[in-house]
Amino acid sequence: MASSPGSNASLSREKTILSESSQAKKSQYSEEESFYMNCRAAYLAVFKSSLENIKSKEQLYLVLQQAGRNPSQKTVNQYWTPQTTTLNFDDFCNILKKEKPATKTELLKAFLKVDTNNDGYILHTELYKILTMRGERMTVEEVNAITKLADVNSNGKLDYNQFCKLYVTTNEQCRKTALEKLEVDSRLRRQQFGSQVETSSERATSPISKPSSRTTRKTDHKPAPKRGDNRTSSRPSSAQSCKASVSSTISMGTSSNTNSELIEPNTVKDWQCAQSKGCFFLEEDGEIITHKYRLYLPQRSTVYITIKPLNLSQLEERYKTQLVLLVCAECLVLPNDCGQTSPWLSVDTALYVLKENESQENLQLMSFTEARNKEMFRWKGELGSGIYWLIPFTTGCRLKKIKKQITGEATLVYRNEDGELSLTKEFKAALSDIFEMIDLDGNGLLSLEEYNFFELRTSGEKCDEEAWAVCRENFDTKKNELTRQGFMDLNLMEANDREGDPSDLWVTLLSLGYNKALEMTAACPFVINIYAEKCKPRIKAIYLEAGSRQLNRAICKSVVNKGDAKVLDSGESIIVYTYKSYTRITSVIENKSENKVVIHVNNEQSKNCVNNRGLNIFAVEVAPKSMMVCQHVMPLKEQEEWIYNCVHSLIP
Repeated sequence: MASSPGSNASLSREKTILSESSQAKKSQYSEEESFYMNCRAAYLAVFKSSLENIKSKEQLYLVLQQAGRNPSQKTVNQYWTPQTTTLNFDDFCNILKKEKPATKTELLKAFLKVDTNNDGYILHTELYKILTMRGERMTVEEVNAITKLADVNSNGKLDYNQFCKLYVTTNEQCRKTALEKLEVDSRLRRQQFGSQVETSSERATSPISKPSSRTTRKTDHKPAPKRGDNRTSSRPSSAQSCKASVSSTISMGTSSNTNSELIEPNTVKDWQCAQSKGCFFLEEDGEIITHKYRLYLPQRSTVYITIKPLNLSQLEERYKTQLVLLVCAECLVLPNDCGQTSPWLSVDTALYVLKENESQENLQLMSFTEARNKEMFRWKGELGSGIYWLIPFTTGCRLKKIKKQITGEATLVYRNEDGELSLTKEFKAALSDIFEMIDLDGNGLLSLEEYNFFELRTSGEKCDEEAWAVCRENFDTKKNELTRQGFMDLNLMEANDREGDPSDLWVTLLSLGYNKALEMTAACPFVINIYAEKCKPRIKAIYLEAGSRQLNRAICKSVVNKGDAKVLDSGESIIVYTYKSYTRITSVIENKSENKVVIHVNNEQSKNCVNNRGLNIFAVEVAPKSMMVCQHVMPLKEQEEWIYNCVHSLIP
């Protein structure tokens, strides 16, 4: 039957859409592939193998330079702290994702700020003053190295236009040289580790076939490609060198409205309850800081424990009258108007319950909030009398840095008709939400302990009793605790102390997860409820810190206890455990051997998935006689089905 013109047009449109979709995926894949190829090229320009670790700050600086970066000492210190002993290739890739190379435009913009004559030159004497006395200071020797560059200096002046051009060209040359070395040396090319599929230069732009899940289950005994062989395997070249691998495939349904079987007790409203709020704070390096709690049960009881993100919009009506007074009867603008959903409400939360025995170091995993009811995670069971530690947890799959273009910085303060400083209504609304976050016990007041958690997060210091007494004398308090109005006035005083300069106020906001548009994008406030049938539970926030050894151990133990195990090697010393809940999949690797092992992890075949590492392919090193969390995986879109398909391969 002949096709009608309409059907031909429809078919043509479908082909166009499919073609555009294919091109978009191809472009995205090529971009990711190119990034990892550059990572490997830079790494292998310094090290013999990508399995080698970075063992010093100097090595980190050198390998970053090979990647086209020119890191400052401050940047290097951010990733190589006093506690750092080694960094692996996986860490290096993560650093490069965060540290983008400076562009010529950015460099010129910085120089224009100090070019008082606006003539394109800076006197060497002025350059010495700027670089050795301001910001992150350089040594005289380092400045001398700049002024001695013949191509960019003449008559005691620096031609910063030429310098910027030279800077960018040199960085690009470093990158190209490393890539050329990688291309020439096929032996290095076969050491593919933590990156995408290896391709020759002729095929770099062509689609790359995915690895077969059937072949990745078996030990690969194929001979290594000969030197000069440009044929591309359908499997990552690192997997070709693996002596063993196991594949796990789990199909999951939609989880947007998934409710687990656990039913809230009918009489829970009659049980005694303790509540505390808290928050996950996302650091620049991806580390997550959170409160940790101590729970006391005076006697054995059935308990019902819940944790969920704190919806600040639910509190708006309660404080609407107060806020209207604060903004002088102006139109009230709140963060969740117009039906907008707070970004942190989609963040996954969990609570691990650990029993304290002889000491805080000797903690026993009792349970964790595994069941789900919409955004709430919960657990019901019996606990004996004693002290327990409650450690909140989020996978990091949803709480991530959001790359968002912000057109303008929000205004925090302004001068009224009398010339006096006032807080803008938008800033007041943000401060009101912050007050709600840090009011851990929810009594509408800030105690010294609650205020000190705020101070530790924003300034790294605590407020002592004497300073708190001064605070109570100068700001509105009730029962020796700071009121919401007092908290507002405290921030207004800080603005007055700086004569309207909002710099310190922004330090506070950014440390609490806000961006320059006054949106909370790097934090997730939550609320914990503890119900006990036979006694009055007591909960208290003790610490505000990053994930502890106890938490990692608890996660590993829960996965080992409830997950499926697969042996990775013939000696049965390397085991991969995979745990599946209603909303996440977590894998743990146990190494029972006497030697460290390196495991290559490939998630390429997964569909509609996001993991906490942000990489589809990576590698992890597992120390002897230990176990570690390999990855957490969640659906990218909860309204759609998702498939977890992961291949763990042992690198010899």
